[in-house]
Amino acid sequence: MCLRPKLKTPPFWYRHAGTKAPLLETILTPLGWAYSIGHKINTARRKTEKAAMPVICIGNLVAGGSGKTPVALSLMQMIVGARLAQKPHFLTRGYGGTEKGPLLVDYFKHGAEEVGDESLLLSRAGFTIVSADRPAGAQFAAEKGADMIVMDDGLQNPSLHKDISIVVIDGASGFGNGKLLPAGPLRETLEDGLSRADAFVIVGKDKTGACALLPKGKPVFSAHVEVPEDRRPKTTKPYIAFAGLGRPEKFYHLLQKLHYDIKSWHPFPDHYNYKPEDIYKLIGEAKEKNALLITTEKDFIRLPEENWDMEIVQLPIRLAWEDEKAVTDFVSGRLKEIRNPLAA
Repeated sequence: MCLRPKLKTPPFWYRHAGTKAPLLETILTPLGWAYSIGHKINTARRKTEKAAMPVICIGNLVAGGSGKTPVALSLMQMIVGARLAQKPHFLTRGYGGTEKGPLLVDYFKHGAEEVGDESLLLSRAGFTIVSADRPAGAQFAAEKGADMIVMDDGLQNPSLHKDISIVVIDGASGFGNGKLLPAGPLRETLEDGLSRADAFVIVGKDKTGACALLPKGKPVFSAHVEVPEDRRPKTTKPYIAFAGLGRPEKFYHLLQKLHYDIKSWHPFPDHYNYKPEDIYKLIGEAKEKNALLITTEKDFIRLPEENWDMEIVQLPIRLAWEDEKAVTDFVSGRLKEIRNPLAA
């Protein structure tokens, strides 16, 4: 059982610019400074190891969801399609799971309580290794024949050298109130995080002015999340929606954008481990309102081990690039430099 606390995102983390900071945010701000100092000391003390193959890190600067996993999935598809690697592997910490690894994830054998929900999603698209120790995970990948690693998260972990670091930014929320944990969502200072990035991905329209804060001269790619037309539910019945994400309201807004009739909405904390009673309560409400339950693929993976397919609709999403060729060319070019530095 995972003992990590499941907390909801404080609303003041993403308060509108120009609004007054609440008292709790003000009180927590000095703790953010202390958090930053501790992070810098930890980073300076830890040894960085280099993997036997290129490592592409898909990270972010804020706690909670920014779209890292959809970007990692899309990038892997791109790498395989462009034949930039023969046997690429995902490497992830397995957040929310008890497994420390290194372990090769088997989608049909392992559960979210063991390896985390994101690891299971990744494992449906490619070889996926869970390892709390990133260098050990990279070594394990090498033993499995991997010739490239796509690391989902880990930007703030200095233990494994990153050859390419791509920072994902949610266009709707940007960097929040710009403050460090726990006063805000930042996992490190903007100056530190942005300086280590090789490229940026803005998911959705930039509504907070985040792009203006990015360093000049580094590529910025635009993308958005969409639901494949052939995977959208074909029913006119209303829905009871629920999701446990870093910012679950993003799922609700997506449903609204698709013009689904949502009778009620139930947000849960990020990586929430659903209990049978949670689901039975939702099913009861759906029957009472003559509605269907709908949730994300990520949430569906975390449901208790029962057959919910007849009771719950899972809505798949994918990442769509504004200019996919530009992303492929960037990754391909950087890989050529890494593999043959003398020719660069």
